[in-house]
Amino acid sequence: MNQLDAWVGKVIDELGLAETDNQTTTILDVARDVAHQVLRPGAPVTAYLMGVAVGRGADPADVARRVSELARSWETTTR
Repeated sequence: MNQLDAWVGKVIDELGLAETDNQTTTILDVARDVAHQVLRPGAPVTAYLMGVAVGRGADPADVARRVSELARSWETTTR
């Protein structure tokens, strides 16, 4: 993930988010869950919504856990 880490570091710098923890692995894990269990285009939209929730004060780990659980249960709840 060297190139990805470099990119994320540049985006963090560009957006003035230096105090932000790099949650790349967590975000990728949730995006994978959504892409595989729900639908691929849902992954970036979900990542954005997670960012909004965290920006409003939600705990990042809690948001990731809840969204992953929702994605994993999606197939059984939509049938």
